[in-house]
Amino acid sequence: MTGTQSFVTGFRDSAPYINALRGRTLVISFGGEAVADTTTFPHFIHDIALLNSLGIRLVLVHGARPQIECQLKKHQIESCYYNNLRVTNAATLDCVKHAVGNVRVDIEALLSMGLANSPMAGAKIRVTSGNYITAKPIGIIDGIDYDHTGQVRRVDVNSIETHLNNGEIVLLSPIGYSSTGEIFNINAEDAASAVAIALAADKLIYLIEDKGIRSSKNKIIPELLLSEAEALLNKESNKGSNKKQNKVQATKTTKGPNKSGYLEKAVQACRESIKRVHIIDRHIDGALIQELFTRDGIGTLISVDIYEGLRQATINDVGGILELITPIEENGALVRRSRDRLELEINHFSVVERDGAVIACSALYPLIKESTAELACLAVHPDYRNSGRGNILLGHTERLAKEMGIKKLIVLTTQAAHWFCEKGFRKTDIDSIPIKQKAMYNYQRNSRIYVKQI
Repeated sequence: MTGTQSFVTGFRDSAPYINALRGRTLVISFGGEAVADTTTFPHFIHDIALLNSLGIRLVLVHGARPQIECQLKKHQIESCYYNNLRVTNAATLDCVKHAVGNVRVDIEALLSMGLANSPMAGAKIRVTSGNYITAKPIGIIDGIDYDHTGQVRRVDVNSIETHLNNGEIVLLSPIGYSSTGEIFNINAEDAASAVAIALAADKLIYLIEDKGIRSSKNKIIPELLLSEAEALLNKESNKGSNKKQNKVQATKTTKGPNKSGYLEKAVQACRESIKRVHIIDRHIDGALIQELFTRDGIGTLISVDIYEGLRQATINDVGGILELITPIEENGALVRRSRDRLELEINHFSVVERDGAVIACSALYPLIKESTAELACLAVHPDYRNSGRGNILLGHTERLAKEMGIKKLIVLTTQAAHWFCEKGFRKTDIDSIPIKQKAMYNYQRNSRIYVKQI
């Protein structure tokens, strides 16, 4: 495949994700390290401009840890942390305000670029920042007074929604304000999670410094169910339980959260109603685009439940189903269905959706009087045929049939006989099926007939 062909194919493949993400709300968190990286951050800003141009509602939450450390060092102030959270006294708060202000202005400047012959040409992005986060003090924990370190108390959802509805990007800093006029230094990652939950965002995305969530074989784990993420987090916690502190003390560190820390935040966000949290290595050029617009992404997706993507089809799924089944129809494995027919029969279909793309489908045509139903058009995208989606659809279809009082499932197939046999279907002849189904049998296709008692 030539470079041009590869581009065209990739662009076409991204179309379902572009359509699925238009009008959706994404909260994207990135650290001060990313902002300081003059090699990759301009590309990231270009990608943000692209997402904005596609009609995606964006809330950016930036960190400023290295910039704060630089200010503290400049003023010869010791940096203190406890449980990976900065202890912010009055002198430290002045450095925080200075550093955070500079980072926010730098980001706004980059988002305002519009030079001709550059990726930002004609972007005309409107960015808004403000006092959208109300904070409260953390207080004293384990004898450590966090002073001006705070946590999110409330998010001004109405104001943020107004700006998003106007097509603006909302840029939030790790600063919160109290009703009494106090200023608090807040954790950027926690702020991102709190904002995502308050907005009921469609996605929460963490761009991290580590190389992502990896398996024991050092391979990126592309997807984790919430239960799997919790198990992995417990395993990591047990490893660290042997490293006990003998006494409570504040320590100096300049590191941000590690991958386990982000996994913990992702789990907490999923528990609080965020259906999808992405954890991505920010060092990879175009990582955000690859994660959002390719089927398997490049980072780790933590989702509440794989079954959340299994649902009754609607008229809006017709295009996705046609895109899925057309290649399978062309090789003769499925009966051809026109768009008109599919629109008329869409209520019979169930689909498995992944990030807006239909990756599997099936249809159930009941004959209530005969207590029989036909299972038809069971199709799984080639990339997911070994992932259990077919089994999920079959189980779902059987449950639907049982709820209707169906006792027997019938399937006609030309190329998947072995698969159905493995699932408990047995071969039968045309004379054993109901008259209505028999009348519709296509003798030219010469499909084999299988039946299963349920």
